[in-house]
Amino acid sequence: MEKIDILKEKCKEGHFERLISIPNKEVIDFVSKYVALCNPASVFVRTDSEEDAEYIRKKAIENGEEHKLKIEGHTVHFDGYFDQARDKKNTKFLVEKGMELGKGLNVIDRKEGLEEINSLLKNIMEGKELFVLFLCLGPVNSEFSLYAVQLTDSAYVAHSEDILYRPAYRVFLEKENIEFFKYVHSAGELDERKTSKNYDKRRIYIDFVENIVYSVNTQYAGNTIGLKKPSLRLAIRKADKEGWLAEHMFVMRVNGKEKRKSYFLGAFPSMCGKTSTCMVEGENIVGDDIAYLRKRNGKVYAVNVERGIFGIIKDVNKKDDPLIWEAITSPGEVIFTNVLISNGIPFWIGDGRELPEEGINFSGKWYKGKKDENGKEIPPSHPNARYTIPLRSLKNCDPVYEDPSGVEVSGIIYGGRDSDTWFPLFESFDWTHGVITIGACLESETTAATLGKEGVRTFNPMANLDFLSIPIGKYIKNHLDFQKGLKSVPKIFGVNYFLKDENGNYLNDKQDKRVWLKWMELRVHNEGKAIKTPIGFIPHYEDLKNLFREVLSKVYTEKDYEKQFTLRIPQNLSKIERMMEIYKKIEDTPGILFEVLEAQKERLIKTKEKFGDFVSPFDLIKNEG
Repeated sequence: MEKIDILKEKCKEGHFERLISIPNKEVIDFVSKYVALCNPASVFVRTDSEEDAEYIRKKAIENGEEHKLKIEGHTVHFDGYFDQARDKKNTKFLVEKGMELGKGLNVIDRKEGLEEINSLLKNIMEGKELFVLFLCLGPVNSEFSLYAVQLTDSAYVAHSEDILYRPAYRVFLEKENIEFFKYVHSAGELDERKTSKNYDKRRIYIDFVENIVYSVNTQYAGNTIGLKKPSLRLAIRKADKEGWLAEHMFVMRVNGKEKRKSYFLGAFPSMCGKTSTCMVEGENIVGDDIAYLRKRNGKVYAVNVERGIFGIIKDVNKKDDPLIWEAITSPGEVIFTNVLISNGIPFWIGDGRELPEEGINFSGKWYKGKKDENGKEIPPSHPNARYTIPLRSLKNCDPVYEDPSGVEVSGIIYGGRDSDTWFPLFESFDWTHGVITIGACLESETTAATLGKEGVRTFNPMANLDFLSIPIGKYIKNHLDFQKGLKSVPKIFGVNYFLKDENGNYLNDKQDKRVWLKWMELRVHNEGKAIKTPIGFIPHYEDLKNLFREVLSKVYTEKDYEKQFTLRIPQNLSKIERMMEIYKKIEDTPGILFEVLEAQKERLIKTKEKFGDFVSPFDLIKNEG
């Protein structure tokens, strides 16, 4: 059967016309190919209209993929019990001979991978409705825009993408030769709870030859929403070829004196304070997850790729997260996933409320003390339970998130989980020093709750390791080269909210980051004093004392300052050794990385010879004098 005939047969009334009105032949070829292969009962082509968005929302309820909750606009979705997170094992890159992605990446021969995925997709949508979505990563009609076509048989996935990404059907109508990323998803056969049944055949395959992501037998959004992390992998590869950066970074506005606005990007591994930083009181969020960076007129500009948030809900509570709490407890569009539902009300771990005795969760009917087949107690909500909301739901949302020109970047923040090495806050000497000693050396310590062993350090350069689609050495080089041609170079900062004293007590309060951000804002405007240390600049006590008083109405003592900003030389030297050993094993690591780390090592040793292993910031001030 000819492709046009296939589309005529399968498309809902009027939807064939929606599709063939698009002048881009590649779109028609792509859609018709997978309509023929997947064999859905019908095809729904989503335009940019609110009516189409409402149709998808209703379908998610009718199909049983989402259920209405008590508050207007709120729904809950449950993923399968064994389908609760990104599947790293079965996420693979399809590679042809001569395609270099770097060691450590999960790959499969392209021919073999396509044969497998096509066999899984054959007739997989029988009896289902296929949704065709036209979307945009970044604001529409911008130099940052990357366009996308998503095919999915899950109304929940289509609904989620409507919240998270901008519709772009009109752009496809108007532009004939538009380049676009492609996504093919099927939840596969569903069980009685309308969750993916054949999770043992879950596959997420990424094909760079045709810029297609395949996702099969899974519903979890991190695997199925193609424009999320799968797109980041495609974008990193595209950025590598074109000279820009695709990063796992938030975008936020820090507000200074006299209504001064400064924009910062931040990269933090999971559970290291990323969301809590870009959502602090008094500042504004532009985006919480992914940013594209480009150079224009000698400056760096960035956009938030998304227009919504797919956030971890664990420990979100009224006291610590008032803005998120208000957004997810007020009427409006919210999808909760894998939380506990009791009488139409969602509950989750760490929400600050008393949990009900029973309810419905990702395991089905739940009650306190319920155990799985291995005798392990099932929590009321999954640790990876989520909420999905539009950014506009947040009172601190900066309207600039829709600006197609992006925001000028003043600073970049890298933060890890580190109990004994880094200062809570410091600034690199320059771009190269920051990229190498902060970004490329980012680590995150495991907690006892996750692995049963505390303090195991995980290497995660730029908090982007899981999503790299080019060799690490090349990725680092791209960052180093990005400063070329810049007249205004963003400052690079390191933060560490998890520093502990000798008794294991945290030296940072949760609210201290509000002060750290204000000091960074001063520094990008060449204000605020700084002390030079062997690893970077740290604040003067007087500046922090004033900021703690102004921002938190808190007395900040010299004793607090000395504890937080004492230079721990043995730990910093150990970190350099760890990084040197890691990068020696990575092909194509730029030689300058070893030079910069060696120079830092020498500075630390000289300081140790003069002051000993642990150096007070006050001694460093005297040394400057």
